[in-house]
Amino acid sequence: MKTFLQALTACFLALGTAAFAPARPLVVRKPTSSSTLVMKDYPKPNVEDTDNYRQGEALSKSFSTILKRDPNEPPKKVAIIGGGLSGLACAKYLVDAGHEPTVYEARDVLGGKVSAWQDEDGDWIETGLHIFFGAYPNMMNLFSELGTHDRLQWKIHQMIFAMQELPGEFTTFDFIPGIPAPFNFALAILSNQKMLTLGEKIQTAPPLIPMLIEGQPFIDAQDELSVTEFMRKYGMPERINKEVFIAMAKALDFIDPDKLSMTVVLTAMNRFLNESNGLQMAFLDGNQPDRLCEPMKQHIESRGGKVVLNSPVKEIVTNDDGSIKELKMRSGKSVVADEYVSAMPVDIVKRMVPKKWANMPYFRQFDELEGIPVINLHMWFDRKLKAVDHLCFSRSPLLSVYADMSVTCKEYYDDDASMLELVFAPCSPLAGGSVNWISKSDEEIIDATMGELARLFPTEIAADEKWPATKNQGPDGEARLVKYAVVKVPRSVYAAIPGRNKYRPSQVTPIPHFTLAGDWTSQKFLGSMEGAVLGGKLAAEVVAKRAKGLPLPEIKEIQPHIVEAAAKHEAKDPPGVKGDGAIAFGGGATLGKKEEKLLREVDPSQFAAAA
Repeated sequence: MKTFLQALTACFLALGTAAFAPARPLVVRKPTSSSTLVMKDYPKPNVEDTDNYRQGEALSKSFSTILKRDPNEPPKKVAIIGGGLSGLACAKYLVDAGHEPTVYEARDVLGGKVSAWQDEDGDWIETGLHIFFGAYPNMMNLFSELGTHDRLQWKIHQMIFAMQELPGEFTTFDFIPGIPAPFNFALAILSNQKMLTLGEKIQTAPPLIPMLIEGQPFIDAQDELSVTEFMRKYGMPERINKEVFIAMAKALDFIDPDKLSMTVVLTAMNRFLNESNGLQMAFLDGNQPDRLCEPMKQHIESRGGKVVLNSPVKEIVTNDDGSIKELKMRSGKSVVADEYVSAMPVDIVKRMVPKKWANMPYFRQFDELEGIPVINLHMWFDRKLKAVDHLCFSRSPLLSVYADMSVTCKEYYDDDASMLELVFAPCSPLAGGSVNWISKSDEEIIDATMGELARLFPTEIAADEKWPATKNQGPDGEARLVKYAVVKVPRSVYAAIPGRNKYRPSQVTPIPHFTLAGDWTSQKFLGSMEGAVLGGKLAAEVVAKRAKGLPLPEIKEIQPHIVEAAAKHEAKDPPGVKGDGAIAFGGGATLGKKEEKLLREVDPSQFAAAA
């Protein structure tokens, strides 16, 4: 460790003079009649040479080796509730182990929080702007196993930030090829002269040393602190919050740093500091249902499993001893299986917990978890904006990250007009926002966004009387909005506010033959696509081990105050899920009057005024 610290210090000192070199920001200039930017994909980086990838690979292989069903034993019939990434991953690995899972998806589309659908014009509307990182080991293994790596469009190893004080300008963290982690990360930060001074950069480093030395135990121990509290405890400069952490927090969990657990930021940084290509990003080459969910579905069905759409579960019916008797479907059908897996979001699971389970501490800890609201925007313009072929961190009070999908994604490529996909966050008081945007109209949200885009593209966005926020635009701006879609996700990934990790449950439950999947269950990749895949994979491991008679992981320790509260809890029949469609089942949708009425009924807090 001494050698490492000496080398890292030398790296800082060697680049000290570079920190004061003339700046070379990316500048967005007035476009010509058509953009000269050409999409360029980069070769797939080496994501395999990491401990996390090898661990994920070993777990994948175990389903066809030590966890493989004995050919003399019948396959287990497994009912999986939920066809998001976690439910599909669980089914994928169970068929690899020789079992017969059936995925019951309530909606008419797979993917859950990565679902997408086409509007009346045939344009794809996505629940979220989803980016794949090199530091997603189980996701990268999954692409390899399905033979679909060619569906990822890797971008240059770089992070791009908008400059708040310099409208229209951008600055970058550039990761130099051939330099291993963590030195490439240090060089990327030190070489940037626009966001922090050399003194601030050096002052930022010491608090991160314990993370590198102690690893996951130190990271987990910071869960009680927000990002802001951690900064102040360890004497980090306040400006790093404004320059870096606000952008990171909103990108990682749609939440401001004073509300976000430091464990989330440290988990990400630990991967990026330890994996040379961990921060390199990729886009899918098209819509998620075709490129991501369909290959998983085909794999499952080709090996004896089933994936069934439009099959909502009405009730989990229990026996007198609390074990599961059957799943009662809304159709009136009853589903009986050898094993049951819930891959539902936490907010939906809480509405489905049977009365027999309601006093169990394991299920009462769910009360401490809830999904966080987020809004995803699609905005089509009448001409090409000067864009970058990458994800951009807006560093805006209202926006998290965005990308011009007409540039970054092959299926959406357009030579003549831009389509921006943007994450609007934080959008509620729960996430640290001062305005409850979920309760606002689509027009109010788009107008506020147009005001932010006028700052990001000051010479391009036109002054448009339809959008008052653009009224101060100069005469050079010509780009006008021609179409938009506002996708509201009232309950997205679980809110990673301080102190929540200890309530995330193990995949093993106290109910016989019932297992939990989902990114909100206990696993180290938090609420993300990687976390969803890993959560489903770990649930499949539990089911496969049980089928083989192998020892199962211990149930995660329950907090004493939860145990005490559970004993006093008044058990009631579960309310179940009301209504149909994405909002009813924890997804995202463009809200019409019907969807808004349902949301007001089942989740009235979404319309509460900000304090």
